[in-house]
Amino acid sequence: MSTPFPSAKSIERRWWTVDAEGRILGRLATSVATLLMGKHKPTYTPFLDVGDHVVIFNAEKIVLTGNKLDAKKYYRYSGYPGGLSETNVARLLEEHPERVLEFAVTGMLPKNSLGRQMYSKLRVYAGSEHPHTAQQPEPYEG
Repeated sequence: MSTPFPSAKSIERRWWTVDAEGRILGRLATSVATLLMGKHKPTYTPFLDVGDHVVIFNAEKIVLTGNKLDAKKYYRYSGYPGGLSETNVARLLEEHPERVLEFAVTGMLPKNSLGRQMYSKLRVYAGSEHPHTAQQPEPYEG
């Protein structure tokens, strides 16, 4: 007796659109990470990428609760002495609003090559327009 696993040919990938306007950052990121990993499907397999494509728009209108706009910081380190730089969420939302959602979702994906493959199916746009209408994405309200 053997356990059947989905093959690359049998995996069906759907396209989803998610409107980020008025949504809380962490709650939205968890539902998007679930779609990217494929945990919403009965064919979910932990070591295979069975997830769907996700297009997020209106990223500039995301909501952060509490004092996170000023208190939450993102850090980068260049590898040189004195090379640690920090940016708070308020500044990042002004300059690159799509990166806030990308950082939140990637933090919830696996930290390996499979996670990078899942992340490649995520598209985030600051405004309400996106170039993926040809894929006929379905709206996701989860």
